[in-house]
Amino acid sequence: MGIGELKMEEMSLPALFECVRQVHSSASESTVDQETVRKGCELSRKCEEMISKLGLFSSNEVKDDISTANLKYLLVPYYLGELTEKISEGDRLQILKASQAKLKEFIAFCEAMELVPEDELEPSIAAGPNGFADRRAKKIARFKRQKEAESKLLELKERKERRGRSTKASALSTPVEAGEEDVLDEDGEEGREVWLATISLSLCKAIDLLEMLRKEDEMLSAIKEKQLEEDKHRSHKQFLMNAQ
Repeated sequence: MGIGELKMEEMSLPALFECVRQVHSSASESTVDQETVRKGCELSRKCEEMISKLGLFSSNEVKDDISTANLKYLLVPYYLGELTEKISEGDRLQILKASQAKLKEFIAFCEAMELVPEDELEPSIAAGPNGFADRRAKKIARFKRQKEAESKLLELKERKERRGRSTKASALSTPVEAGEEDVLDEDGEEGREVWLATISLSLCKAIDLLEMLRKEDEMLSAIKEKQLEEDKHRSHKQFLMNAQ
C-alpha cells in the first residue's frame, strides 16, 4: 500500500508501521526526496502516538512479556531517529539534537526491555589509552553482534525458502531487508526471532549512528560558538569605533 492511498488518520497501526518501515528501508538503501523523508517522520510520530494511546508497552515489562505482534513497534523511535537525521533543510544542529533524542529513546527503551547486551551497558573510560581500547573493544563486539543479527535474518529467510513458502523465485539473490514483512509469519516463533534479530541489528546501528551524530554535534557547536564570539568581538569593535 502506498503512503498516499489512505489518510493517516484512517490507517491502522500495522498499516502505519509498514509505511514507516518502507520509507526507512528506501531511505537506508538510496537517496530519497525530502518530502518522503518528512512524510516518514510524520508517519513515525503518528505511530508513536497510537502506540502510546494503545498502551502497548509497560515500564515494568521485559522482552519476554511483549507479544510477538507488538515487538516490531519498539523500532519506531529508531526509524524516526534515522529519518530525522536525513532531513537536509533547516538548522542542522537542531536536526542532530532531535535525531539523537530519538536514538537515545530507542536505546533506553531496549535497555529497559533487557535487549541491550551487558558490555554496552558498562560505562566507557573517558580518556587515555584504556579508554581508547575500551571503546575499540565495544565497537568490535558491536560489529560482531551486527553480523550475527544479519546472519540470523538471512538464515530465517532461507529456512522459509526451503519450506517453499515464498512466491518470490529470486528472493535468495536479493539483499536481506531487516524486518521484512514477508520473511515469515509474524506471530509464530520464527516471526519472533526475526523481530528480535532486527531489533538487535537496529540497536547496533543506532549506537554507531549516535556516536557519529555526537561528534558532528560537537563540531558544529564549536563552530557556532566561535562564530558567536567573532560576531561579539566585531560588534564591540564597531561600538568603540562609533563612540569615537
